[in-house]
Amino acid sequence: MARRILSAGFWSVAALCILGFFGFLGFVYSIDRIEHPPETRADGIVAMTGGAQRIGDAIDLLAKGYAKRLLISGVNERTSREQISRLNPGQRQLFDCCVDLDYRARNTIGNAIETRRWADRHGFDTIIVVTSNYHMPRMLTELDHALPNLQKIPYAVAATIDPHDWWHNPATAKVLATEYLKFLAVWLRTRFENDPESSPVAAIISGGAPSQEATATLR
Repeated sequence: MARRILSAGFWSVAALCILGFFGFLGFVYSIDRIEHPPETRADGIVAMTGGAQRIGDAIDLLAKGYAKRLLISGVNERTSREQISRLNPGQRQLFDCCVDLDYRARNTIGNAIETRRWADRHGFDTIIVVTSNYHMPRMLTELDHALPNLQKIPYAVAATIDPHDWWHNPATAKVLATEYLKFLAVWLRTRFENDPESSPVAAIISGGAPSQEATATLR
């Protein structure tokens, strides 16, 4: 009897490992390796911090008329508007008139919350989402949960890693495996909660509220 239980347990674990591995492959090979211009224009653009290229690409999209306003979400409170504007010195006038900075979001959940507040404030129906290619699936899952009725147009920034390089690059494999596990956790969490702002799991992950409610505001 004990042997049968151990055997059943072994094969269950093996099946989960195989399923997880093939899920990982599907995740990796669904990631865009090159940047594609948005297929259509939108009301707004949201760029997630985490890489200078994300912000630069988002400002370029704004300058090309793909949207009328840009939100940069998750800005470090020690980073000034002046410092960010230096990333695209040729677009300073556009930056001053049409770019909002979110200093409240602490993580991807907070990014989704602040995007919802910003889109509601401006009455936007469509947004272009700018983030790294490997981060895009998790970000879209959070945004779909927070803003189910808003159209999202992904603009995946080609990161410094090539996702198809994972099988012979341990550093790339580690980044992608970590992101895949986070994506699964987000997908599971959003199946069982109604709103990220009232999510106890999100609060635990964030060590408090995923988006600060204090004096930090859009600037």
